[in-house]
Amino acid sequence: MIYPLVKELAAQGIPVAVTCRVLQLARQPYYRWLAAPVTATEITQAYRANALFDAHRDDPEFGYRFLADEAAAAGQPMAGRTAWRICSANKWWSSFGKKRGGKNLRSGPPVHDDRVGRNFSAEARNRLWLSDITEHSTGEGKLYLCAIKDVYSNRIVGYSIDSKMKARLAVDALDSAVARRGAAGDSVAGCVVHSDRGSQFRSRKFVQALDRHAMVGSMGRVGACGDNAAMESFFALLQKNVLDRRGWATRDELRIALVTWIERTYHRRRRQAGLGKLTPIEYETIMTTPATQAA
Repeated sequence: MIYPLVKELAAQGIPVAVTCRVLQLARQPYYRWLAAPVTATEITQAYRANALFDAHRDDPEFGYRFLADEAAAAGQPMAGRTAWRICSANKWWSSFGKKRGGKNLRSGPPVHDDRVGRNFSAEARNRLWLSDITEHSTGEGKLYLCAIKDVYSNRIVGYSIDSKMKARLAVDALDSAVARRGAAGDSVAGCVVHSDRGSQFRSRKFVQALDRHAMVGSMGRVGACGDNAAMESFFALLQKNVLDRRGWATRDELRIALVTWIERTYHRRRRQAGLGKLTPIEYETIMTTPATQAA
C-alpha cells in the first residue's frame, strides 16, 4: 500500500532508490508492482475494507453482520461472508463478543477529561448536561433510550429511542437537545456534556457533533457509577415508574410509554425537592423569566 507514495514522490523528482532506502523497502517488488498495478478486485476490496473500518470505528460493539449493513448503506454492499473475512483478517471484533487476550478487558480510553468531578450543579441553563443510555427488553427485542439532562432544572432536554445501540443514538439525542434549546432562543456554545466511557460517546460521530455545536465533552472513570450519579438517578426513577411496571409486547408500545412519562409526568407533574417542590418545567419558567425581563 506504500508503493503509490513511492510513485508519487518519483513523479516529483525524488529518486526511487532514495525513497525505498528511507522507507526500508526493496526496489524489486516496487518495480513489479509498477509493471502490474493494483487490480480492480483489489481496489474493490480496499473500498469495502474502508467502509467496514469506518462503521467499526463509529460503533465498536457491532459484529460483522451489522458492519456489513452499515457498509452497504455507505455504498459498499457485500456478502456477509466477505465482511466476516475482512473483519477477521483485520481483527475488527465486536466489543460485546468473546473476550480475547486476557480477563481484564477495559473500556476504551476517554476522549475527554472529567470536567465535572461529581459536582452536579449549574448556575444557569445549558452550562452542564448529563447523558447516558439505558435498555429494556420487549417482545420484539431490546429498545434503547439515550437521554440528556440539564442539571440546572433536571429537565430532559433531549432524547433518542432506537432498536439499535449505535453511535447515531447518542448523536440524535444531542441534536434534539440542541434543537429544543435553540427553539427557546438559548445558546449551547460552551456547555459541558458529561457521560460515561461508552463507545457511543467515544465515537467519531459524537465527538464531531460536540464540535459542530461548540460544546465541551467530559467523561467519568471506568466502573465509577458515582461519576454520573445524577443521570443514573433519573434512569432508576424511569426503571421503577415505567420499565418494570409491566411487560412490553412491542417496541412501539414501550416507546410511547417512555415519551409520555418523560413529557407529561416527569416534566410537568413530578415535583422535586431539589427544585423547591417545583417540576422541571415550572422551575425553568420561574427562574428564567426574571432574567428575560431584566434583559
